[in-house]
Amino acid sequence: MHTFEVKEDFLLDGQPFKIMSGAIHYFRIRPEAWYHSLYNLKALGFNTVETYIPWNLHEQEEGKFDFKEQLDIQKFVRLAEDLGLFVILRPSPYICAEWEFGGLPAWLLNYREMRIRSSDPMFIKKVANYYKELFKQISPLQVTQGGPVIMMQLENEYGSYGEDKEYLLALYELMLENRVTVPLFTSDGAWDEAQTAGMLLDKNILSTGNFGSKANENFAQLSNLHKRHRKKWPLMCMEFWDGWFNRWGEEIIRRDPEELAEAVGEVLKLGSINLYMFHGGTNFGFMNGCSARGRKDLPQVTSYDYDALLDEQGNPTEKFFSVQREVHELFPEIEQSEPLKKTALEPAVAELKAKVSLFSIVEMISQHHSSKYPENMEKLNQNYGYTLYQTKVPKRSDEEFYRVIDASDRVHFFLNQEKITTQYRDEIGEKIFCTPNKEQNQLDILVENMGRVNYGHKLLADTQRKGIRSGVMSDLHFICEWDQYSLDFSKLDGIDYKQPWIEGTPAFYQYELAVEKPGDTYIDLQKFGKGVVLVNGFNLGRFWNCGPTLSLYVPAAVLKKGINEIVIFETEGEWSENIAMEPKPKYKKSQEG
Repeated sequence: MHTFEVKEDFLLDGQPFKIMSGAIHYFRIRPEAWYHSLYNLKALGFNTVETYIPWNLHEQEEGKFDFKEQLDIQKFVRLAEDLGLFVILRPSPYICAEWEFGGLPAWLLNYREMRIRSSDPMFIKKVANYYKELFKQISPLQVTQGGPVIMMQLENEYGSYGEDKEYLLALYELMLENRVTVPLFTSDGAWDEAQTAGMLLDKNILSTGNFGSKANENFAQLSNLHKRHRKKWPLMCMEFWDGWFNRWGEEIIRRDPEELAEAVGEVLKLGSINLYMFHGGTNFGFMNGCSARGRKDLPQVTSYDYDALLDEQGNPTEKFFSVQREVHELFPEIEQSEPLKKTALEPAVAELKAKVSLFSIVEMISQHHSSKYPENMEKLNQNYGYTLYQTKVPKRSDEEFYRVIDASDRVHFFLNQEKITTQYRDEIGEKIFCTPNKEQNQLDILVENMGRVNYGHKLLADTQRKGIRSGVMSDLHFICEWDQYSLDFSKLDGIDYKQPWIEGTPAFYQYELAVEKPGDTYIDLQKFGKGVVLVNGFNLGRFWNCGPTLSLYVPAAVLKKGINEIVIFETEGEWSENIAMEPKPKYKKSQEG
C-alpha cells in the first residue's frame, strides 16, 4: 500500500514525486484496446493515467446505473495498476471534455426549475444519488485503500463558469460522505480570475492550471496566486493541451511534434503534467459535444483524434517519439520502451444488400407518442439522435407556407414524402413554401440533435432541449395533432428491408462485409451525405460530407470473422452500391494534414 500527500511537493510514500500523466478516456476506447493505450503511456516513460468519468453514460436513465463493459471503470483502473501506473480520477458532475452536454445527463433538462452546476438543492440531490452509486465503484480504488488512485477532482473548470462556493462545498461534502480520502484538486485556467472563482481555499484543495504553452508564464501566475493565499503547493498543469478538437466544416488542427516536445519539457522542469490528450479516441454514438460561438452552436466531429500522441486507433504518432526523446533527455533514469502498434484490416469492400426508406419502417424502429402540439425530445424521453414529427394538413391554397418555430438542431421538411428543404442554425423559423397537391397532405419533419453544448453559459440555454420546442405554423397559426417517432437505433434488427425505398428521403442502407481476420479500419463515407453508421449493431457515430473528416474509425473489436453487417442511416439521399474499408482516415483534400 502506498501513501500520497500534497505538501510543498507531491509526496509518494514520503518522497518527492513528479506526476507525469496522460489522459486516456476509457469511455472513448473499446475495452479490448485499453491495455494497448495504457501500455503505450507506460512506454513513453510516464507514471500516471488520468480520466474523466461521464455521468451521462453511467446514468443514462435516471436511477438506472451502468458500470459494465465499456463503462467498467474499476477494470480500467485495475489494468492501469497492473501496468505500474497511478491514476487520477475526475468524477465531477460536469466534465466538459468536448462530450455531449459536458457529461451532464440530458434527463436533467426535464427539471425546468432546476439550475445545473449550482447549489440548487434539487441539483445537489441528483448529484448525490449518482455519487452514491459511483463511489461504490471508485472509492475502493484509492491509494488509501491499497489501490492506484492518488487524486480526485472536485469540479472541472468551474472558474470559467461560476463562483457558487456553496456548490463546491456541497460537492466536497458529498465526496467525504462517500469515503473519499485521497487529496482533491480543482483545475482552471491559470489566470487569477478563473482560479479564484474555481478554488475552495478553506478546505485546502489543491488548485491546478490548464494551458497548452508558455509554461513559465502560466506557472508564474499560478505560483503567485498560491503565495497570495499563503499556500505552499506544488505546480501542476492538469490539462496540457498537446493538440485540439475539430468541428464540422472547419480545418483540421495540427501541432508541430518538436515544438510540442520542447513545450512539454518546459512544464516538466517546473512541475508536474497531465497531457490532454495522450490518446483521444472516438465520440462513439451520439456523444460528440458542441462549441458555442456567439449565438451559434458548432457541433464537434466524431473523431477525437485530437492530434494527440496516439492517433485515434491508439498507434504512436511523431509526437509520441518527440516527447519520449524529451523525457529521456530530462530524466535518463526513467525506463522507456517501444510502443505497441496495431495492424490494420486489409483494404476491403462492403456490398449493398438492401435499402429502405425511413418513412416505410419508422413504426418498427421507434417509440411512438401522440400529442396536441409537438414536444421536445427530452419530454419524449429521448436524449439523443433523431425524432420524426408527423401530421396531416388540409390544402387551403395552391401555395402555402409553413414555419418550424424554435427547434434544434437540424430540420428536414417533407410534404407528402417529398423533400422541400433542410434548415439549420439561423435558417430554422424561416418560411417554407409548398404547393400541396392533395386535399389532405402529410407533413414529415425529421429533427436531428447534433450534440449539446459542453462548455460555457449556453449549458443553461433552452436550445439544449432538442427537437421542436414551440411548434409548427401554417400561415399564422400553430398546427395541432402530431405523431412523434423517437428513432431507437437499438431496434434495427426489426427493419423490414422489403418495404419501399423512396428516392431522396432519409433511408437505411444495409451492407455486408466479409472479414477473414478482424483488425482496425476506417469506413470511407465520401459518397454519402450525412448520418450515422452501425457495425454489427455498434453505433460508430456521425458522419457529414462537409468535413473535415470523411470516414469513421472501426475498432477491430466490433468486427468478427465472417460476415459483418454495416447499416448506414443517411438523411440527404446520397448513397452508394458499395463502401470501402481503408487502413487510414479520409479527410477533405484541403484539410489533410
